[in-house]
Amino acid sequence: MRSNVTKVGVERAPHRCLYKAMGLTDEELRKPIIGVVNSFNELIPGHIHLREIAEAVKAGVRIAGGTPLEFNTIGICDGIAMNHEGMKYSLPSRELIADSVELVAKAYSFDSLVLIASCDKIIPGMLMAAARLNIPAVFVSGGPMLAGRFKGEDVDLKTVFEAVGAFKAGKMSEEELSELEDAACPTYGSCAGMFTANTLNCLTEALGVSLPGNGTAPAPYAERRRIAKYTGMAAVKLAEKGVKFRDLLTKDAFLDAIAVDMALGGSTNTVLHLTAIAKEAGVELTLDDFEEVGARTPTLLKISPAGPHHIQDLHEAGGVLAVMKELSKKGLIHTERLTASLKTVGELLKAAHIRRRDVIRPVENPWSPRGGLTILRGSLAPDGAVIKTSALPEGVEVFEGVAKVFNSEEEATQAILGGSIKAGDVVVIRYEGPKGGPGMREMLTPTSAIAGMGLDRDVALVTDGRFSGATRGFSVGHVSPEAAEGGPIAVVEDGDRIRIDIKERRIDLLVDEDILQERFERWEPPRKALTGYLGRYSQLVTSANTGAVFKDLLSGGLSGE
Repeated sequence: MRSNVTKVGVERAPHRCLYKAMGLTDEELRKPIIGVVNSFNELIPGHIHLREIAEAVKAGVRIAGGTPLEFNTIGICDGIAMNHEGMKYSLPSRELIADSVELVAKAYSFDSLVLIASCDKIIPGMLMAAARLNIPAVFVSGGPMLAGRFKGEDVDLKTVFEAVGAFKAGKMSEEELSELEDAACPTYGSCAGMFTANTLNCLTEALGVSLPGNGTAPAPYAERRRIAKYTGMAAVKLAEKGVKFRDLLTKDAFLDAIAVDMALGGSTNTVLHLTAIAKEAGVELTLDDFEEVGARTPTLLKISPAGPHHIQDLHEAGGVLAVMKELSKKGLIHTERLTASLKTVGELLKAAHIRRRDVIRPVENPWSPRGGLTILRGSLAPDGAVIKTSALPEGVEVFEGVAKVFNSEEEATQAILGGSIKAGDVVVIRYEGPKGGPGMREMLTPTSAIAGMGLDRDVALVTDGRFSGATRGFSVGHVSPEAAEGGPIAVVEDGDRIRIDIKERRIDLLVDEDILQERFERWEPPRKALTGYLGRYSQLVTSANTGAVFKDLLSGGLSGE
């Protein structure tokens, strides 16, 4: 056992003494020590109940003959951090979470880990750490919240964000907005649509690093507690079998996760996070992989913000494994690879069933023959950009309009809500990338304002920042190189024409090359006085097209065993 280094032998009497000071017995110390990484806090709806989930995990560990020891990480709610300075700290927290898990796990030499989280940044941070450590590990989520009900329809957080735009446009009263505010998030859990948190939870199943049902079983359901117990049991079995995290995180696993992501119409943020996790796992994953898999993977679902369904509907329809079973009909899933259940994907798919065809369409009759995310390249984004095509207005594949340029999200939001943006405009928000923000803020407030004002077919938004999974419409993010690195987006001017062509997978700035060259000769990046963590982050972070990970400062790169 790995943990023997902290507890076996005469020399370890002082170590055992300290364990016993916390109430552990000799019998407990003879068992595998399982680190339970909990991100509980009272700041995030998806994490408020994670003490209960952790207790269920620890019960499962004990059932299987292990000794669980719990420790914590930080977490930020993107919804509450949205559209102010707080959002600058959300993506950077991913690296801090990964580092903190690595530090504790290395210090204590756990035999395996259980990773507990529900929301974006925390999930990928934990998975990055497990890949870096390369010890046995398994993930479990706190689960999605249930959708709310308002005026006879299912609603969620995205509905409230868009309602702000509707109120500003005179389409909703303040009283109605208040009623919706009270109804849209009726339970704890990660927000109910196919937003970043739930997309990532689903992809942990696709990757094979969580157990069946983890991606979709709602937070309030008793099933969620049973999954947590089985996860604790699985952690012990993985330790006993010596199955390490990178044994599961193969290139095939990432390709399967991308296929599921495309079928689900998942969040654009998954491009950042899967790339970052793959780097820690020593797997080469690029935007070309997303484009190649997306080109042959059909969009099978329309879950909020793309359609009326929510994660609870996907769970009722058979969950992630049902989607994978449908994709396997086209040979898009690698069925022979191992999962954290110690079963192969193929073995798991034998028990999967599609129970609602209104939620999961057949591969022969998809919503679209292409996946729900599209990588764009062109003169405005030479290194790539991403758009959630599954959440585009129906029948719209090309948008050409006039640039309205803003150097911050706040400036753009004020202009949108103030009525300054009209049909035919392309809102350009720059200096919000990983380095330039810094922190690559999500743009849910401006995109929701555009949608809520009824302009989602008539106005596009382009940014070197990123979007919430709740964003819909002609919203292009992750423009690379970013403005702060001297990408073409840095020299866009009001009145320039921008063309976005989904079919051709291009985004172009329709300005002569010699004019752009003159602009670059005059261009200087804005100087921001940065201190603390954001100052260090800005110096270390790389581009969005490489996952916004930290630069390799030392040779050797990966720190796992």
